[in-house]
Amino acid sequence: MRFLIVRTSIRAAADADITAAWAGGRRLRDETARPEPRCQVVHAEDRDAALVLARALSTVGAVRAGKQRVKVLPLDDSRRARPDGPGT
Repeated sequence: MRFLIVRTSIRAAADADITAAWAGGRRLRDETARPEPRCQVVHAEDRDAALVLARALSTVGAVRAGKQRVKVLPLDDSRRARPDGPGT
């Protein structure tokens, strides 16, 4: 399975927004509707390689300072899926 490793900037949230989200039972951040701005994107062919790359990106000063984050996302590889089920 292939993986996408993404370094993104963290959007600041005002206290009022946090309180409103908490009170309304909704999410503060919805990545599907409004994703965080991407700073860097890297692809990996397997999980081990993805984790090594994520660890390397985590050493960036902005990530260590809490201004950015690193995400490892699995990508669906339909070429490897067989007709009798995904990944079987």
